[in-house]
Amino acid sequence: MEKLEKLYEGKAKKMYATDDPNVLWVEYMNQATAGNGAKKAQIAGKGSLNNRITSVLFDLLAARGVPSHFLRRISDTEQLVRRMDMFPLEIIMRNVAAGSFAKRYGVEEGTELRCPILEFCLKSDELGDPFINDDAIVALGLADERQLAEISRQARAVNDALTDVFASIDVRLADFKIEEGATGDGTILLADEITPDTCRLWDLRDRSGRIEHLDKDLFRRDLGSIIPAYEEIHSRLLALAASEGVETGEKAVTE
Repeated sequence: MEKLEKLYEGKAKKMYATDDPNVLWVEYMNQATAGNGAKKAQIAGKGSLNNRITSVLFDLLAARGVPSHFLRRISDTEQLVRRMDMFPLEIIMRNVAAGSFAKRYGVEEGTELRCPILEFCLKSDELGDPFINDDAIVALGLADERQLAEISRQARAVNDALTDVFASIDVRLADFKIEEGATGDGTILLADEITPDTCRLWDLRDRSGRIEHLDKDLFRRDLGSIIPAYEEIHSRLLALAASEGVETGEKAVTE
């Protein structure tokens, strides 16, 4: 596989074309951001950890019947993925009141929700990623009714599978954000990344009664270094994959 021209550079990743028109080369960066880029820092090792974590998670999801764009990890910071036409939507699933949701509705962070909540935001830094409802998504041509129904179904399936994965490693999945896209033949798939950057992950092994963050809230809220937390998530996920007999490619890449 040959790496060609850079197609995109975001807050956390760069994407390159390859000599296969259906495959993209993704490079994870060490940059951490919060508040739509208002807060930034370079954190050594972050790109490698996020690449490793999202690779293992996509493998664990595939083993649970949830397909994605992920093909394989090819280095500490790089992976290959299917080329997708991305929907300009941030797809959010909430299991526990936290972050902006708790502030918006005046609910104490950590409050259990009676059912998971699916939300959509228009993916636009310029507009501040505003909330958008189903009717507006269809009316603006961001997705048609069939596509939106499938996106919603998959988001809930991802939530069920991820909740199981994280519960298996003693982590509470409070909420998360994903993105989805369509392949050339119209197949809708989970895409982008799933990392502690995009999930709120709370350690259930902590018995202090406090919320013990294993996610980017450590950076957002100046609570400490993210690296030990991300390393802990990665270590637990690898142990889970090994116990379930899920091949992650970790050994092949690092040898």
